[in-house]
Amino acid sequence: MTGTTGTAAWPRCGRPEGGEPCPGRKVDPYPACLAHLDDTDRAAHLATLSPGADLDHRGTPLTQDLLDELLAPLRAPGTGRARVGRADFDAVRFSGEAEIRDVGFDGYCSFTSAVFDAGLYLEAVRTGGDLRLDSAHVAGDLWLDDCEVDGDAWFPKARVDGALRFCGRKVGRSAVFRDLTCAEARVEGVDFERGADFTGLRVTGTAGFDGAHFLNGAACFDRADIGGDMPFDGARFDANATFEDATIGGDLSFVDAAARADVCFRRTVFRRTAVIGPLVCPGTVDFSDAVFETAVTLEVAAKEVRCVRTRWASTAALRLRYADVDLTDATPAFPVSVVGRPRPFVSPAGDEIAEPGLARKQVGVVSVKGVDAAYLMLADVDLTRCLFVEAVHLDQLRLEGRCRLAEPPGGPRWIRRRTLAEEHHWRATRYRGWTPASDHGRHDPDVLAPVYRQLRKALEDGRNEPGAADFYYGEMEMRRHSDSASRGERTLLWLYWALSGYGLRAARALAWLLLAMTATVFAMMLWGLPKGDPDPVSEGTSDGRRITLTTKKPTPVNPDGAYSRRISGERFEKSLRVVANSVIFRASGQDLTTTGTYVEMTARLVEPGLLALAVLAVRSRVKR
Repeated sequence: MTGTTGTAAWPRCGRPEGGEPCPGRKVDPYPACLAHLDDTDRAAHLATLSPGADLDHRGTPLTQDLLDELLAPLRAPGTGRARVGRADFDAVRFSGEAEIRDVGFDGYCSFTSAVFDAGLYLEAVRTGGDLRLDSAHVAGDLWLDDCEVDGDAWFPKARVDGALRFCGRKVGRSAVFRDLTCAEARVEGVDFERGADFTGLRVTGTAGFDGAHFLNGAACFDRADIGGDMPFDGARFDANATFEDATIGGDLSFVDAAARADVCFRRTVFRRTAVIGPLVCPGTVDFSDAVFETAVTLEVAAKEVRCVRTRWASTAALRLRYADVDLTDATPAFPVSVVGRPRPFVSPAGDEIAEPGLARKQVGVVSVKGVDAAYLMLADVDLTRCLFVEAVHLDQLRLEGRCRLAEPPGGPRWIRRRTLAEEHHWRATRYRGWTPASDHGRHDPDVLAPVYRQLRKALEDGRNEPGAADFYYGEMEMRRHSDSASRGERTLLWLYWALSGYGLRAARALAWLLLAMTATVFAMMLWGLPKGDPDPVSEGTSDGRRITLTTKKPTPVNPDGAYSRRISGERFEKSLRVVANSVIFRASGQDLTTTGTYVEMTARLVEPGLLALAVLAVRSRVKR
């Protein structure tokens, strides 16, 4: 590890330096630091150095010329590459730009609390131990090009007034950039063998991580404050990537990035972010409690996308693949659309982006509880498990494309229709085959009826009358099973359901109509038609000058004899005429017995109603 950096951690030079005693470490056995040695002593000291020697010049004021002079005896004659054992440059102050090229550090290299008046450039540097710039201040740029660190790379609380450029090869162990500040950052093509910690990173401009590989450890950007874009094109995340409580000012690009675990944006504030993605993640992408201050497009292919309590201060378009989306308590202030994308995302070059580790399925919305649905549009999504209870303004929800809802269990007992997941949860406590609730509990019909009603209105307002029919059926079912409804209301609804499926099942109404007509025909043949058609009888009187005629029709005689003799073709034809006229609410004009008269009156009341219910059911399925 590095040497300590305390104020009394090393023997000090003490020579006057800017009005203060020089804090540089004395060069043994001389009384001064490297910067204050006279030419003879400095030459004598440098003559003792050879490749692989340790360097300890903590607190020493350095210049580029002095640094080159120090490294010269450590360079191999053939290659010109310097080889250093351990290097301690804690609290040094570099005047002008500092360039360290072609140097290999067998041990650690520490610049803790160092101050660079201009830039610091490390090129083709390799450290066999740690590289530390804790609390260092670089007035210009900090470049680490083609660098390789076998140990830890520590940059906590470092301050770079210019750009940070870390385009190295690898960091073998921990990489810590906590609370580092810079104007711009480019951390590209680096293999972080144990992940990297950028907690509290502050970049006023763009922070690019293209081609960075976070291997065997998490990539942490919690509390980061990025003023510009944050591209991760071609990056690789073997473990979780977290951006909790971060503030991001620009776009996030993940073209050709490989995420093998979860990506978390909880409580992240997106200030001017217009695009996030395309992000492919086999785990969960979490935007819970995040805030989007401007219009944004999210392109994500993942197993799960969480937007719990997410706030959209402007329009948002969620273009998703495969994911289960949780919108519980989300607060859109402008229209937000959730659309299941049927085709893979493409790169700027037009190539399809691979989607490893993802099961091929339709995007599903699992909850809109607590959402103001007036600003929500769902298109081409699976709603079979979606929870709608507690959402507001469901009557203004827009459902576009192919939105699939749950269906009742198979079998003759249950008719095919679209149902809510909450109805499944309630019926599962009474009947087999329905999907039970997991940890969400269940709601009674009193709660579900208004939900069905509002969804029905939403589809009706969208001119989707056939689609709204199933929601009307669900509403009536919940009213029929409601404990708060009176017995009379439930009885009426039960009859409405039994006769025609609430005016939505034409086959049921037609079956009842056929049954009623058949019963009427048999009743007429058995009891309604008289034994024979009575002939009218006319009687007349004459007073010598005029004749008065009175015609009377005898009372029809009830049929008698065996029932089998009453069923004949003639009587069937007459009965069928009576029934046909009854269906269209007309009198047949046929002579009937008293029983037949009452049967005809009943048929004229019931059968037109059943026909009307059948017509209503057909109309509800074809209305535009």
